[in-house]
Amino acid sequence: MTDTASAAAQAPAAYQGPARVLSGIQPSGALHLGNYLGAIVKFVKLQDEMECLYCVVDLHAITAWQEPAKLAAQTREIAAAYLASGVDPKKAIIFPQSAVLAHAELGWILQCVARLGWLDRMTQFKDKAGKHKERESVGLYTYPVLQAADILVYKATHVPVGEDQRQHLELTRDIAAKFNHDFDAPGFFPLPEAMVEGPGARIMSLRDGSAKMSKSDPSDYSRINLMDDADAIAQKVRKARTDPEPLPDNVEALALRPEADNLVGIYGALAGLTKAEVLARFGGEGFGRFKPELADMAVARLAPIGAEMRRLLDDPAEIDRVLADGAEKATALAAPVIDETRRHVGFWRPGG
Repeated sequence: MTDTASAAAQAPAAYQGPARVLSGIQPSGALHLGNYLGAIVKFVKLQDEMECLYCVVDLHAITAWQEPAKLAAQTREIAAAYLASGVDPKKAIIFPQSAVLAHAELGWILQCVARLGWLDRMTQFKDKAGKHKERESVGLYTYPVLQAADILVYKATHVPVGEDQRQHLELTRDIAAKFNHDFDAPGFFPLPEAMVEGPGARIMSLRDGSAKMSKSDPSDYSRINLMDDADAIAQKVRKARTDPEPLPDNVEALALRPEADNLVGIYGALAGLTKAEVLARFGGEGFGRFKPELADMAVARLAPIGAEMRRLLDDPAEIDRVLADGAEKATALAAPVIDETRRHVGFWRPGG
């Protein structure tokens, strides 16, 4: 194998297969508004535009300790959120990552293609590990390679990602190009493209406009959970941190006001408006008028999703049917790709 620093720069993008989307969410805590606006809303839209696979990435979840008794329940909760938000299992494939064994097999093969120096540059590992990286699991370090396998095992061409995942997608492109080059298989794996455009790509904490909304924040008031009821949603919006100034009439003036910028962005994402359009409506108004309008908008949009999630989770047989059917369909898509990958690598095959 070659030890090129950027194989993607050398390899031709000759892939000729269909456009296909792959994305997923970890079952490692309660889903919140940021997950909904940053990912699930886009999932719903994309299912009408191209072939889509949406997994629950439980293999990734165990890079940090998960209570085994809770993991399956959290997997169902993610699937319930997909369904309650409008992802249609007749249009998109919904499945648990661990139910398709090809993810793990291709992950190992690609670990043998990826270079140590590439992983050393992954900033997310540095951020999560902090000063004690020797205490972290090896899985957390190699997680971006498994992420590449998730994408490439279906030859996905497009991946909806947050800005913080863009580096991992670039790594996927490098790994795909290096595999194609090393095994003389031009165009075998596509070089997938990131899809990060659109409102709601980065929703911030309701308590700190400089920090991303997170499942792990100790304050429940920092986020709106998808399972929150109408009263909880409205209360969290009312208590969201703001500043004493009225809303400006132009987007540029939001630059030094992170909490105001975040709330304007949330309203716009929920209403399908740009920030400029929101400010055209509310510019010059105080938060005393804006927050109730935002609360009403959030309740109208999110409370029905939470109610449907609770209905599904009260009787999970429907969720389990969707996940089992999706796993079967995903396995069928992955099988020829992993079989051809084995052939390229030179693994023994019956009669081959």
